[in-house]
Amino acid sequence: MKRFVSFVALTTLLALLLVACGGQTATPPPAPTEPSAPTTPEDPSGVTGTVTLWHAYGTGSAEEEAVNTLVANARAAYPDATINMLQIPFDQIFNKFQNEVTSGAGPDMFIAPNDSLGDQIRAGLLADLTEYVPMLEAENVSPTAIEGMSLNGQLYAIPESFKAVALYYNTSKVATPPTTTDELLALVRNGNTLVLNQSAYHNFGWMQAFGAELMDADGRCVADTTGGDTWLAFLQELKAEPNVTFSTDGGQADSLFKEGRADMTINGPWALGDYRTALGDDLAVAAMPGSTNPAGPMTGVDGFYVNINSANISGAVALAMFLTSAESMDVYVNQAGHVPARTDIAIESPLVQGFADAAQTGVPRPQVPELSNFWTPFGDAITKVLDGGAAPDASITEACATMNAANNK
Repeated sequence: MKRFVSFVALTTLLALLLVACGGQTATPPPAPTEPSAPTTPEDPSGVTGTVTLWHAYGTGSAEEEAVNTLVANARAAYPDATINMLQIPFDQIFNKFQNEVTSGAGPDMFIAPNDSLGDQIRAGLLADLTEYVPMLEAENVSPTAIEGMSLNGQLYAIPESFKAVALYYNTSKVATPPTTTDELLALVRNGNTLVLNQSAYHNFGWMQAFGAELMDADGRCVADTTGGDTWLAFLQELKAEPNVTFSTDGGQADSLFKEGRADMTINGPWALGDYRTALGDDLAVAAMPGSTNPAGPMTGVDGFYVNINSANISGAVALAMFLTSAESMDVYVNQAGHVPARTDIAIESPLVQGFADAAQTGVPRPQVPELSNFWTPFGDAITKVLDGGAAPDASITEACATMNAANNK
């Protein structure tokens, strides 16, 4: 017994010495813990603080009236928040936003099409909103709209609507809209009148109609080898018709159509409210006429972008979610003619449905940097062909070469 006690005492002493010398006794592994719940973004269910919003809707337009109504609704719903709104001309809003954000200022958010989304992301101007994707999905926002406001899998804006140009026509003059370019030519040759904006944007849809593609997967212009000359030749053929007017003044083109001096025009949903006021029940909308392929207008997504400098990102997102709620989208659709980014909004107006149809065959607006060097050379090509009588094949070759040179392709 004494030997056993002595042995225990000895081993105890050795253990104490080992601890004193830095040794450690074995400890059982910690008990497993419950996995933590996944983190979720702050719920932007209520607008708080101060939020400043910029928009570029035309003065007195149906779009401006719609956003005024919706912001008034937001102010009433969140009386403790301060919501400021400022109109910026469309041709200035992107540059002004970039200049102010670069200097550390700017509004909390602005609404615009995704014309410059890629450039703004690459310039580091926009807040990453990817954490809100599950919330958008729960709100029935179209996956296509989410993709249109994303780059490399990251979301940078809250989608509001789709935008693509379509054919407006006056039903008192045109009983059945043309579905092909041949039918369009037949109409103007038989006395109907057409006014077109002389721009690469408004006429882009006919590029796909004739089988042409603008760029390949590497961002190289290939319109010169895929049928772009046929596209320009069609525009030149239209120009030769006495009943067709190409205008470099968008206001003039609008006036000709609204005043009944043109039976048809190509324009976007932003003009719907004004055209409807002018023509009433005589107004109708259809997809652009196709050719060997359906027309493919460049299709963009409008949405609310959040300034990376904003001190109130959650408040800005909350306001964007309010302005794109089902109730708010009813106002945008019925008052301003927007094609909703949400899939749970029933489109009852055949006018709005015409734009929805146009967007179905549209070409998603590329967010690659190479697109920025498309507008000038292709706008110049259209001018040379329509105003200078230049050959379509030589003009498209020159336009692609200029674009590729600018893009180092």
